[in-house]
Amino acid sequence: MAVSLSTNAVKLYSPVTGQYYGECRGHSTTINHISFSGASTPHVLHSCSSDGTIRAWDSRSFQEVSCISAGNSQEVFSFSFGGSNDNLLAAGCQSQILFWDWRNKKQVACLEDSHVDDVTQVHFAPDHRSKLVSASVDGLICIFDTEGDINDDEHLESVINVGTSVGKVGFLGGKQQKLWCLTHIETLSVWDWKGAKNEASFQDARLLASNSWALDHVEYFVDCHYSEEAEQLWVIGGNNAGTLGYFPVNCNGVVAIGSPEAVLGGGHTGVVRSVMPMSSFQGGLAQNQGIFGWTGGEDGRLCCWLSNDSPQINRSWISSALIMRSPRTRRKSRHHPY
Repeated sequence: MAVSLSTNAVKLYSPVTGQYYGECRGHSTTINHISFSGASTPHVLHSCSSDGTIRAWDSRSFQEVSCISAGNSQEVFSFSFGGSNDNLLAAGCQSQILFWDWRNKKQVACLEDSHVDDVTQVHFAPDHRSKLVSASVDGLICIFDTEGDINDDEHLESVINVGTSVGKVGFLGGKQQKLWCLTHIETLSVWDWKGAKNEASFQDARLLASNSWALDHVEYFVDCHYSEEAEQLWVIGGNNAGTLGYFPVNCNGVVAIGSPEAVLGGGHTGVVRSVMPMSSFQGGLAQNQGIFGWTGGEDGRLCCWLSNDSPQINRSWISSALIMRSPRTRRKSRHHPY
């Protein structure tokens, strides 16, 4: 399990025991996105940064194994591997989308006319590997076909105008044909990306979530999580005290944000920045241990959350110093941190 820190380093832990393994250092400023490679090279971790680089790390030795630079004046906010032959690396930069053939690290394309501000997200579609979705501070989501020689004129298939700065997007639905979208002003929307059609819009998403629980107002959204098995989308919101809720989103019929189906309280003391559900891990080892997921926050804590039926004791680590602490007891919480 990889965790990016404000010190511009990436630390590695066991997702089952929380054991600290080591850290990767090389970026000179903010790390914006980290991701492990595919099944063929599971030990390789990639990271991108506002220093203009995308770096690959061997998670066994913590050493850098490759580095691709977008240029001295560039920042890289997001990256994605894909393409019809799985040979492309796309990067969202300052109003540009850059493409490399990751096998030889040669740049093969630059899209510079589709966005006019920072490109916060790039994602190759899971079931359509030649399709690339990009999102930007300019309020646009663009869909490109990356077959052949990539350019703005011939490969831009459709544009979705969200209307405000886009923070995160992700896929959902059968065949991953829909997109969820979180903006920097905490609105939520769901789109059919193939038809560029809006299916649900929650301009007052924070208010709807706040009204569905008895705790402090939901001040921010961290992420969304979609379960293919349950065919359910949740938006994950939190308050400034560090409590999170998994709020179910209904996009069919009467659109609504419901009461939280999981509440994570008592672990963090400040804003939570990232959430990693254990369902994202292959093999289900951690789920068998009764682990619900992990969260990381501005308080420097990395918290592991146990399901109600987990027999394990409560423990918590602070990521900067790995100091064990005695947790506050919150018996009413749906899930408990250690």
